[in-house]
Parts: sequence; structure tokens; C-alpha cells
Amino acid sequence: QVQLVESGGGLVQAGGSLRLSCAASGSIFSIDAMGWYRQAPGKQRELVARLTSGGTTNYADSVKGRFTFSRDNAKNTVYLQMNSLEPEDTAVYYCAALRFDGTYYYILGNDYWGQGTQVTVSS
Repeated sequence: QVQLVESGGGLVQAGGSLRLSCAASGSIFSIDAMGWYRQAPGKQRELVARLTSGGTTNYADSVKGRFTFSRDNAKNTVYLQMNSLEPEDTAVYYCAALRFDGTYYYILGNDYWGQGTQVTVSS
């Protein structure tokens, strides 16, 4: 089992920046990748970015060029630097621990999500 604790959300004006953090503990050796997801009111949860254990990053088209996913292995922490924020980025952001089955990345279960952190971007 993996425990994930997010921090860094808040209220920011459009064009501003925030950095989200997600500290992992527990069976982190079982993690093949980390993901940042977000869920806006009335919408489904969506993948924002993924960082594999090999260092490969993937971003949703809507955040490419604005968001950067990074990690600090010594601290077992990943970060999502969000720049040029837009009101459409307003959502609850979650980090998640992912496994890879050779074809797809997947989340093992509800215990592999963080608690979420609110990001609100005002226009």
C-alpha cells in the first residue's frame, strides 16, 4: 500500500502560478509511475500528467507548455509546477500511484490516490 499526501493548492489569478507537491510513503517500490489528475465540478476526473519511473513525462494537450511534472527521489516527492494558469484549470487535483501491466498504466485502487487539493483560478 502507498500513502500519498498532496499540498500546494490555493487561489490564484489567471496568469499566475502554483506548485503542487505529493509526498509518497509505504510500498513505493511497487510504483511504476506517478500521475496528476484533476476533477472540475460536474466533470469526470482526467489525467493531467504522468511521470514514469524511467523519467518519461506525458501531458494532457490542455496543459502542455504550461505545466511541468518533476520529482525529488531523495524526498519521495513529486511536483506539478503550474504556470500561466487559466480559469479552466480550476479543479481538485489528485496525485496517484500507477502500475504498468506492459500495455497500460493503471491505479491499483482507491488507496492509491491522494486526498486532493483545490486549485482555483480567478479571471
